[in-house]
Amino acid sequence: MLRDITLGQYYPGESLIHKLDPRIKILATFIFIIELFLITEFIQYLWILLFLGMVIIISGVPLKFMLKGLQPLMIIIILTFGINIFMTKGEVLWTLGPLNITREGLHQALFMGSRLILLIIGSSVLTLTTKPIKLTDGIEKLLNPFKKIGLPAHELAMMMTIALRFIPTLLEETDKIMKAQMARGADFESGNLLKRAKSLIPLLVPLFISAFRRADELAMAMEARCYRGGENRTRMHELEFHYKDIIAFLVVLCLLGIIVWQRLR
Repeated sequence: MLRDITLGQYYPGESLIHKLDPRIKILATFIFIIELFLITEFIQYLWILLFLGMVIIISGVPLKFMLKGLQPLMIIIILTFGINIFMTKGEVLWTLGPLNITREGLHQALFMGSRLILLIIGSSVLTLTTKPIKLTDGIEKLLNPFKKIGLPAHELAMMMTIALRFIPTLLEETDKIMKAQMARGADFESGNLLKRAKSLIPLLVPLFISAFRRADELAMAMEARCYRGGENRTRMHELEFHYKDIIAFLVVLCLLGIIVWQRLR
């Protein structure tokens, strides 16, 4: 289950999506999220689905690998679906004991569930097609204008990228510790919720120790390479906009325009 989380992972490739400027991909992801929250009808999800499907096909990332990232978050998706289907008042369709399933609740549950799934998949495209170092440079470039008000753009971008980069590493470490503890007789699956929570203590302690050790090793490695932050820092590959980046951004803006037009008409 832990290995199925794709957030923070990079899928190597030479596709057009991989080669786009990271700043364009970050901005496109934010616009994509805005589009999801502007949708008010299911027909508008068709535009989003067609756009997302086109992006996945062009990126060369297998759809199976993309959908695998939904499995660890299935509990959240089911919980969101359940809350909306049972808590929304309206015309009752079915009754399950004290709970009522309404027509409006079913509509809202499907609507919110679809939004959450598309949000997860769409956000995963950014990290799956962008190298961590390029992601850092892209975030820093976008935050540079805010330096005038005292925002530490480079440090903030570095922290965000390191956090994303270490998600797969910590998940792999968690998986190893769980298997080692299970080989020693630990049980993480049986019992009630309180018992399961207590059984995680032998897992959390070594995980925190491992995380602090990795953080210390990373800090020492950065110091050994004379890392001094973003001031006067040079790059081997400077970010530059190309015509393909502008076209990709215009396509995302066109999609936003279609959704806004459908919402206002």
